[in-house]
Amino acid sequence: MKTNSHAPPSNLMDLLLDAVCVVDTRGCFAFISAAGERIFGYTPEEMVGRPMIDFVFHEDRAKTLQAVDGILDGHLQPHFENRYVRKDGQVVHIMWSARWSEADQVRVAVARDITERMHADTLQAALYAISDAAHAAEDLVALFQQIHHILVELLPAANFFVALYDKNKDELTFPYAVDEYGEAPGPQKLDSTALSAEVVRTGQALLVPPNSGEGLPGRPPSDVGRDSSNWLGVPLCAKNGVIGALVVQSDCAEARYTNKDIELLQFVADQITPVIERKQMEVWLQHIAQHDPLTDLPNRELFHDRLQTALRWAERNQTPPQLALLYLDLDKFKQVNDTLGHPVGDLLLQEAARRLSQCVRNSDTVGRVGGDEFLVLLNGITLPEQALSIAEKIRVALGHPFELAGHKVHISPSIGVALYPEHGDDYKQLIRYADEAMYAAKKSGGNRVQVTSSPSMLNTPKS
Repeated sequence: MKTNSHAPPSNLMDLLLDAVCVVDTRGCFAFISAAGERIFGYTPEEMVGRPMIDFVFHEDRAKTLQAVDGILDGHLQPHFENRYVRKDGQVVHIMWSARWSEADQVRVAVARDITERMHADTLQAALYAISDAAHAAEDLVALFQQIHHILVELLPAANFFVALYDKNKDELTFPYAVDEYGEAPGPQKLDSTALSAEVVRTGQALLVPPNSGEGLPGRPPSDVGRDSSNWLGVPLCAKNGVIGALVVQSDCAEARYTNKDIELLQFVADQITPVIERKQMEVWLQHIAQHDPLTDLPNRELFHDRLQTALRWAERNQTPPQLALLYLDLDKFKQVNDTLGHPVGDLLLQEAARRLSQCVRNSDTVGRVGGDEFLVLLNGITLPEQALSIAEKIRVALGHPFELAGHKVHISPSIGVALYPEHGDDYKQLIRYADEAMYAAKKSGGNRVQVTSSPSMLNTPKS
């Protein structure tokens, strides 16, 4: 039968707010005063005889055992701090004052619950850390990495992800996701059954305890991780609505997220929401400055920048693959504008841009450089025939009828082709040669692909 065999002769100790604990040479509790139940959630009888380390939060066990070694070597530990897991799963912060009693061959320690103080301190520390991260992060991913580092110090957050909601697309994406056992989820519609979608839809925090059961009413499947995990998500609430969610997940079954963790994570979410909005605005402004507003393709400035970058890379390597530049003009586009109106003409340009993008690889670039003119940069072309094959693919794709606002529209492209290094190594020169070849194709009746002649045979460029 377990007894408090090391209990002092009086019950005055039971009046203390701090808990007095005695641990024997086996590392098991031999005595715990009455205050232990308030701090740890267990009665003294439930803890006596059990290993002390079993009650320590798993992430703090290594440093706790290291501190125990110091105590056994005779070193006093007056202000050692670690975390314990209460019977209800709440993680509490404890400050210990401990020493070794050689006469009794036991460790004697006094435990003080400092959870409330730590909570206030962590909120203040988090505020400063988030402010620093907001100014230091170059982009959203860097910001989320910094926030993750901050959260790991505040609560169990080894698994953490950010969901952002695009209202225009009605789509939830996951730009940052760290999970020990899974990968980042793909884009999801807001009406999906994912937990994060539920958080965004309702604008309310959602706490799912471990082992809540697959298929439990109101329990949608987790976005990331295991059904046995602790799952906590809070909304990113902006003035114009919910823009996403922050989610933490823990596989420590004995330690469960609590209302204080909800408060802490929501505090972090509220602090970073304006930062996310600001950085999204910066990205959007940069995007519209470099993209055509109608087709969302790279504009002239961005296309020229990518072409120059590709030429510098090719010059440094000085070996195949080559580059190819296509200059396109839509035949009969003016006729469409004049007969069907500019709104239909705009739809035609948008659909032509979409078809163009589908004809090339992700490593290539399609840009709109004005009116009905497009440029296409083909990277990694080892043979000129490859560029001609892609140009022909584009010609055929644009030759199919377009269904636009109830009208069937037929157009065709005139395509000029210039190659690096065969036709030059300067971006302006290559554009000029491709432009000349495109006009030669148009003068020959259009709906064809024309490779530039040798530079010496080209006409003087138009002013």
